[in-house]
Amino acid sequence: QVQLVESGGGLVQVGGSLRLSCAASGRTFSSLDMGWFRQAPGKERVLIAAINRSGYNSYYADSVTGRFTISRDNAEMTVYLEMNNLKREDTGVYYCAAGTSYSNSPQDYDAWGQGTQVTVSS
Repeated sequence: QVQLVESGGGLVQVGGSLRLSCAASGRTFSSLDMGWFRQAPGKERVLIAAINRSGYNSYYADSVTGRFTISRDNAEMTVYLEMNNLKREDTGVYYCAAGTSYSNSPQDYDAWGQGTQVTVSS
């Protein structure tokens, strides 16, 4: 059993940066593959970045490649998403998720954070 608590969302201007954090508890963090998903109003939840349990393999959606960086600190049981050069289309609710498969499908993740709102304005 794992619990995920997210923080770091907010309002930012186009071109700005945010750093999201997801703190895990209740289970061995180093055994979990982690992902960040984004959901815009009226749209499906989609994967934007994932990192495997070792932290040595990462995946990025085409829309964020080169701008976002996912990382993890297993000692602190925390996964991060550094978001740079933000665009209006990055707006949405960002969810941290944990699972036992390195996957881009929401169905392969069995624990979710509460979500944190990111709004990019211009």
